[in-house]
This record gives sequence, C-alpha cells and structure tokens, in this order.
Amino acid sequence: MRELILNEEIYPRVVEDLMPEARRFLWIVTADIKDLHVIRGKRSIPLLDVLADLVDKGVAVRLIHAKEPGPRFRADFDRHPALIGSDLFERVLCPRVHTKAVIADGKRAFIGSPNLTGAGMGAKHPDKRNFEAGFLTDEPADLRKLIQWVDELFIGDYCGRCRLRDRCPDPLDGD
Repeated sequence: MRELILNEEIYPRVVEDLMPEARRFLWIVTADIKDLHVIRGKRSIPLLDVLADLVDKGVAVRLIHAKEPGPRFRADFDRHPALIGSDLFERVLCPRVHTKAVIADGKRAFIGSPNLTGAGMGAKHPDKRNFEAGFLTDEPADLRKLIQWVDELFIGDYCGRCRLRDRCPDPLDGD
C-alpha cells in the first residue's frame, strides 16, 4: 500500500492512528517541532503525553529534529519523567534535518511535507493549517530504505563529513 494523504487527512491518519498504534518502536524525524496537541475525548493533550504513554508501555521512541523546540514544548517535556529518564526515549538534534517522517514498528510509515506542528499536521483550525501532502506506506522496500537511512542518521554516520559540523550543537557521532 502506498497512499497519498493531503491536508486535514494527515492528522487522523498519522497523529491519531499511526503514532499511538506503535507497539515496538516509533521513530519521528522532523525539521521543526512545536507543542502539538492531540484530541482525546473532549479534551486536548500534548503529543508528548502520547509519547510518554508509549514509552511507559515499552515502546522505544526516537525523535530527531533540526532545532530546539520552543518554550511551551520544553515546559511540557519537563513534565514527563518517562521521556527524561527512560532509555526507551531518545531525542537528538541535527541541523541538516529537513525530512519529515514517522515510522511505526517498521511496518508502516508516513513520509511527507509537514513538520511536527499543529499547523503542519492539520491539528489547527482549517483556516490556519498549512497545505501539506505525504504518503503512508507499508511497502517493504520503502520501509527498509527509510529505516536504514534514519538509523544511519541517528547513529551519526553523516557527521564526520558534514560541512555544518562547526554549527552543530551536539554531533551524533559523539566526536
């Protein structure tokens, strides 16, 4: 399956379905990350609550993003001991990341244009959302290639030859 999803279709398919359904691992790659909220019943909760719940259930979560998030995200982040102290949650910065992808359990992935923000993922009012597009896939060839690339990025395989290394806050290769 390879399915194009657009605009307001992204939020329910990626944020409400794909992310919380992860059982083994959830990898998220985004350039920008903000205080995205998720609708749960009659209220709205930070996406970080969803990620902390996954970690509490034993799901390994990787979050790769390009720049430090804003103060609201950081304040929400600091309220989640599971994200701060668990070996199952890993968050790294790479200033070259412009990719937007979500991989759940190596079985399904979303690759597209939206950042992990309310306007990008379609959680804002219809008149305030970005115009976004992406693909959901469960194609084994797509998943293998994407997983390998995200893993190489995460472990720092690209750091040694990066021409932005002098501006990198924390090179992933540890050197």
